[in-house]
Amino acid sequence: MNRRVVITGMGVVAPNGVGLENFHSALKKGKSGIRFFPELEKLKFSCQIGGKPEISEDLLNNYFTPLQLRGLNSSGIVYGVIAGTDAWKDAGLKIEENNTPDWDSGIIFGTGILGVDKFREAIHLIDEGKTRRLGSTSVIQTMASGISAYLGGILGCGNQVTTNSSACTTGTEALLMGYERIMAGKAERMLVGSCSDHGPYVWGGFDAMRILPNKYNQDPEKASRPMSESASGFVPGSGAGALVLEDLDSARRRGANIYAEVLGGEVNSGGQRGGGSMTAANSEAVVRCIKMALKNSNVNPEEIDAINGHLTATTRDSVEIENWTRALGRKNRDFPYINSLKGMTGHCLSASGSIECVASVLQIKNEFLFENINCKDTHMEILKFISEESIPKSKLDKEVNILTKSSFGFGDVNAVVLFKKYNA
Repeated sequence: MNRRVVITGMGVVAPNGVGLENFHSALKKGKSGIRFFPELEKLKFSCQIGGKPEISEDLLNNYFTPLQLRGLNSSGIVYGVIAGTDAWKDAGLKIEENNTPDWDSGIIFGTGILGVDKFREAIHLIDEGKTRRLGSTSVIQTMASGISAYLGGILGCGNQVTTNSSACTTGTEALLMGYERIMAGKAERMLVGSCSDHGPYVWGGFDAMRILPNKYNQDPEKASRPMSESASGFVPGSGAGALVLEDLDSARRRGANIYAEVLGGEVNSGGQRGGGSMTAANSEAVVRCIKMALKNSNVNPEEIDAINGHLTATTRDSVEIENWTRALGRKNRDFPYINSLKGMTGHCLSASGSIECVASVLQIKNEFLFENINCKDTHMEILKFISEESIPKSKLDKEVNILTKSSFGFGDVNAVVLFKKYNA
């Protein structure tokens, strides 16, 4: 358990930026990627906006062969393959074409639901008695582990290659699973991340639950308002994030660039008891998860410089802040800085944790904190626990030594990870 685990590569496909450089620039500028979609208006959605990465045909051709693109109809796989491949290359790792797998490298790449549009296409063909027209890729595009299978074949990984699924906690959980595998000495490096499909067949259920905003269809960039008094629900999003975790000794031998160190974390569940439910977190479980993450990382609460919260722009934002103050024993002006990426991207569902982990690490590496856009009117319930100074309203140039990232998902599941500035 004396191994140190570091991050040596990252890739991202986000609504406000595709590729690490574009995403980094968007964070610094406070750029939103939330747009209006006429298709949602036509389908009579109340919320007709969302966060969808912009992928050109030219970009697709850089990652997929013409044969792979034939019949490819899964946005989650597209996003995941781009982010995962970029992270691998960013880590300085080669994609070998020989017949020997890379036994020391594995993949844990999660998703919530995959290939929804492919499912729809397949259902119509089957109902019409045209099963033979499904094509040879319908299974791999619709099975949950399709994304890890695609990446495993592209990269030639011979260690554990699998997929996890824990709603909005998926990406952060995948990172901790990869971290634990390296710590256990079972792998030298793990590509971890998550992806999410986009579109009406993914977002429709949330619209039906009436938890999406419907007042901003003509002004989409202002719709996602975490921690704001005027927040009226989360904006659905999609995309993928990926990180290469590596044993420090391996990274040093390769002379790899190191973004940050993973100190540890915790995953738990509230059991849908004690105020927890299918859609709301048990506060006691959240507090326990944060405290155990710190304990597992050998970090004291006063050492936390910043928090990248889950913070979805719902009524649960103030509860999340209260849980943080309870877990850290810090409040008012003593509370760390806290921000939410969802103001810029919307809630990217199963991709949210991994995209937000990439954003968290970029802040540590490049010594800044991105602003909480659309939070000019901080919710009064939040100000009962922390001060305005803890909520950046513009980009801060700030050295961040230790940052805590949290994700909380449907099913009352929680994950918290701690990142630290790398010191040789």
